[in-house]
Amino acid sequence: MSTGLFPEKFLQGLGVLDWSYTEEAVPRSLDHFEAWTEAGLHGPLRYLGDHRRELRQDLRNVFPEFRSALVFLFSYQETKKYLLDEGRHDVAAYALGFGGADYHTVLRSRLEAILERVPHGKSFLSIDMPPILERDIAYRAGLGWFGKNSMLINRKHGSYFIIGSILLDQTLPLKANDLDTDHCGQCTACADACPTEAIDVEKRTLIAEKCISTYTIELMKEAPPPPGFENSRGEIFGCDICQDVCPWNRKPLERVIGMLRLNPDFAFIREWFYEWPRHKLRSFIETQSNRGLRKLLSGTAFDRPGREGWLKNLRR
Repeated sequence: MSTGLFPEKFLQGLGVLDWSYTEEAVPRSLDHFEAWTEAGLHGPLRYLGDHRRELRQDLRNVFPEFRSALVFLFSYQETKKYLLDEGRHDVAAYALGFGGADYHTVLRSRLEAILERVPHGKSFLSIDMPPILERDIAYRAGLGWFGKNSMLINRKHGSYFIIGSILLDQTLPLKANDLDTDHCGQCTACADACPTEAIDVEKRTLIAEKCISTYTIELMKEAPPPPGFENSRGEIFGCDICQDVCPWNRKPLERVIGMLRLNPDFAFIREWFYEWPRHKLRSFIETQSNRGLRKLLSGTAFDRPGREGWLKNLRR
């Protein structure tokens, strides 16, 4: 979307690939989401099927004053390009894409900077933690369609981005983009490439308990890996396989230069994941308490699995 509300240079400086607007409070994919959770396909991601499931039915359940939303796509394409160029698949690109810092913190400050330019009363910032169907907000704003891997895909920018939204208590003189249609066609590259068969192309969704990201990030204690995990590329935190093979991500990456920019406070991440052999990292983590490890990783996305989770991820 292009309006005078936000200068292009300003948004580029914040890493915004695209943005749009919607006044729809109810998710368009609600029936799909509820059928998915009722079938138990969210697996160990219990927070998606508990009492918070009902909150996701309407944005007004989370922000009663809701009248409209501004939706932004924040890029981590440069990091993804770097990792592909280097042939590194250990860590999902999003976890390194914002200087190594937890993207929730980084993007909140960027949304706050954007909000300063918007006339508003009450507002609510959302970056995938509140009980909100973020991809559906972006879909309602016309920023893409749901791929067969359940990711939101944007025709120009692919899917290497994080969605951030600003909910407002008033409407703005803006018009949402038209809803995008499905552009996956007969392609099944994402499902064909998934070593654990976690993608159901017929239902266009994910079987969470089979997903490598679920296993390496969300399971915080010893657990058997999903069948087929041994055929993955060495992932130890997250997984980008379904995105890496998606044809819609080819052209966007051709337009960027691969870079890994880590904040000085998180420079150790490069050493841990790309200089140390894996057995050294595992041995180091074994010497740490859970509290001590979380303290070392505080401020990054990598503190989520905890000590037991990391030892599980590094055992192969």
